Amino acid sequence: MVTTARRAHVSEKAGRFTESVIREMTRQALAHGAVNLAQGFPDFGAPDDIKRAAVEAIDRDVNQYAITWGARDLRQALAQKTAWHLGLEIDPEREVTVTCGATEGMIATLMATVDPGEEVVIFEPFYENYAPDAILSGARPVYVRLHAPDWTFDPDELRAAFSERTKAIVLCNPNNPLGKVFSRQELQLIADLCMEHDVLCITDEIYEHILYDGAEHVCMAQLEGMRERTVVVNSMSKTYSVTGWRVGYCIAPPHITAAIRKVHDFLTVGAAAPLQAAGAYALSLPREYYHHLSADYQARRDLFMPALEKAGFGISVPKGAYYVMTDISRFGFRNDVEFAMHLVKEVGVACVPGSSFYSRPEDGANQVRFCFCKRDETLLAAVEKLSKLSA
Repeated sequence: MVTTARRAHVSEKAGRFTESVIREMTRQALAHGAVNLAQGFPDFGAPDDIKRAAVEAIDRDVNQYAITWGARDLRQALAQKTAWHLGLEIDPEREVTVTCGATEGMIATLMATVDPGEEVVIFEPFYENYAPDAILSGARPVYVRLHAPDWTFDPDELRAAFSERTKAIVLCNPNNPLGKVFSRQELQLIADLCMEHDVLCITDEIYEHILYDGAEHVCMAQLEGMRERTVVVNSMSKTYSVTGWRVGYCIAPPHITAAIRKVHDFLTVGAAAPLQAAGAYALSLPREYYHHLSADYQARRDLFMPALEKAGFGISVPKGAYYVMTDISRFGFRNDVEFAMHLVKEVGVACVPGSSFYSRPEDGANQVRFCFCKRDETLLAAVEKLSKLSA
């Protein structure tokens, strides 16, 4: 007997956001043979010695479950790197959780710390996962605008976003999609509000080593009074050019770590064991590796930015990460989606519509994001195609 379903069988939460626009633009790039400057993954190989470490781990039969919250050698390596890089002594047994990428680290942290009805402050434009993560956690996102061209926030607007319902603020530093690096003064203002309102700071620092023009990365946990109220979310993905490995981690005080570990256990059980072993090796690389990484990306930025400006895009030169948010108002399209589809289909370059980074799509209607984590040949091919645009 065939019956008709009386209910939609889809949750209210799932109806409040869309699939990833970033990953949809990668599919569009593949469909149209376009240069993919949409999704932030390198099109060049990971370092050979890191790849060998993964192969050797598989050959050694490191192929079964690791400890749920992370292999001990990886957690110890994370503690050692955090000590020299951030000057923070962390307990690898009680303050580190290895996750399936920073993506899982963020949702696991929010689910472990936020209750339904509470509020999470999010700077916008924001990396597109943050608002759905807050919604899936039962929280209400509260947005604070970062204003072009310097992508600064109004202290009064931020202060007004905090209330007795605020449980956490999400920070991305260096920032995706803007390439902004928050100054120490900006971070101190955020920290003061967190301490005043007893609010947790969840800081995504996946681009911590990709900095330009002498920009300084400051971790929120380094500021006085914030160590006990900060969760640092990070990953191997961007620093070691292994975005497909999905090995991330959270650093948090012991009682918060215990909650994150419980959620993580039932979300994914654990990250891939041989890739955790390779991650432990990667974290032991000398400090020169990070200097070269930043210099290489700065060269790519400096190759690509002038071409964007010449083609007619309005730009704010990024100080970190490997993205640039551009203004497209000179091109005369109705909105960012129409422009992005024209660019991928007719010009042969994929970008991300700016509206996907805002709570109100109309606020990003004159913006698109490009990434430049690509080989010089790829960037030069994009430059040639973009030169045919007319503003």
